[in-house]
Amino acid sequence: MTTDLQTSTHLWNPDLAPTTPAQRTWRWYHFAALWVGMVMCIPAYTLSSSLIESGMSGYQAIFTVFLANAIVLVPMLLIGHAGTKYGIPYAVLARASFGTSGAKLPALMRAIVACGWYGIQTWFGGSMIYTLLGVLMGQPIGGEAIRGLGINAGQLVCFLAFWAIQLYYIVHGMESIRRLETWTAPLKIVICFLLLAWVHNRAGGFGNLLDQPSQFVAGGKKAGQFWATFWPSLTAMVGFWATLALNIPDFTRFAKTQKDQIIGQTIGLPLPMGLLAALAVIVTSATVVLYGKAIWDPVDLASRMQGALVLVALVILLIDTVSVNLAANLVGPAYDFSALAPRTISYRTGGYLTAGIALVMMPWKVLETTQGYIFTWLTGYSALLGPIAGILIIDYYFIRKTELQVDQLYVDNGAYSYGSGWNMAAVVAFIVGVAPNIPGFLNAAFPASFGDIGATFKTIYTYAWFVGVLISALVYGAMMKGKPLPALRTAHLTGERP
Repeated sequence: MTTDLQTSTHLWNPDLAPTTPAQRTWRWYHFAALWVGMVMCIPAYTLSSSLIESGMSGYQAIFTVFLANAIVLVPMLLIGHAGTKYGIPYAVLARASFGTSGAKLPALMRAIVACGWYGIQTWFGGSMIYTLLGVLMGQPIGGEAIRGLGINAGQLVCFLAFWAIQLYYIVHGMESIRRLETWTAPLKIVICFLLLAWVHNRAGGFGNLLDQPSQFVAGGKKAGQFWATFWPSLTAMVGFWATLALNIPDFTRFAKTQKDQIIGQTIGLPLPMGLLAALAVIVTSATVVLYGKAIWDPVDLASRMQGALVLVALVILLIDTVSVNLAANLVGPAYDFSALAPRTISYRTGGYLTAGIALVMMPWKVLETTQGYIFTWLTGYSALLGPIAGILIIDYYFIRKTELQVDQLYVDNGAYSYGSGWNMAAVVAFIVGVAPNIPGFLNAAFPASFGDIGATFKTIYTYAWFVGVLISALVYGAMMKGKPLPALRTAHLTGERP
């Protein structure tokens, strides 16, 4: 893009510009390491517990987690293709379907969800420091809760300390995150095997949690109710990575080739998630032998270790949470906020905004007031993000046949302005895709106030992500059918790619 266009448009800055060949340094093993690094996290570890508590056997829980991640891998690869082909982030890719101004809608939706996750993960990180420091000191720290906050001084200081640790990587950008993920991924794999060896040695085996039947078998507590539990569970598990399924171009734009992003993601996501679920079940099974009850929380388990093991566990859990939070919950919203006002918000400034929102949202209160947050939170935002994924995929593959005029994505009144900057077909498709899930979400999140929601809406919400993807894809495809393709018409402005 010419210098004149750079200074005249509200759509461009160096962070949003297509990546140069020199910036494309990510090979397949970097993507595999990225996913292994993100998969090995506390929330993912505890997913199995939510499934087993709902009545599944260990094997059923592991299979459900694996299947969900195999499903979400498909939009990951499809949407990631555009990032590698054109070197553009998610917030810019969305301009092709939503319009140069309308793309701010999906960017904002993705950013809000990510800020929520960033805050929650930061709270988890601070909680680890708080819990394990208490173990090292031999007594709880912090005293009485601070009025208005609901947490004590020790918890607040630990939360702020963990929040501050992550600022280093905001300042030093994407390359520092790539290096962190590349080095920590092998460490996490080694730690998993060491954890297995530790519990096997302490418990004299792995217990029998894997061998226990589900509650859905004949004569069980929930006999005949497997499918009624399986589908909402699968939807929630898909929702776990629904955010990354959208903004994966933020990473694949740095890939050297399409082969690198495809192989790396395929190796790094479904199988490691399934193996982590198996690890969680096996280790928790051993804790029944060791402590007389199932301990699904790895922080709780680490706090029960003795001597130097406590300090080692603290360091490992901190590294784990930092690497996951930065890759999964910082990169996306940093680009998304930058796309809202490119002239004033850089990638780094977008990162500061994400961290700031996470700070003021007081995530401990979100966790306090959200009943069954794993399912309500995961399924709820999957209903919001699924429609966007459906629109992006239909637009890129079926409307444009993967062909984009990249320079026009950065131009006011260009090929993707749709006259007013908004493609109303995408907006309508998004609204129609979200609408059927709203009653079910209200019932799940606020049962006391919305307890009379009909069974039909509850059933639809069970498949929230799938419903959103399908409806929005069909509506968008139908509304765009027969229309002149903005990507193929003569551009209003010409010039080099930015």
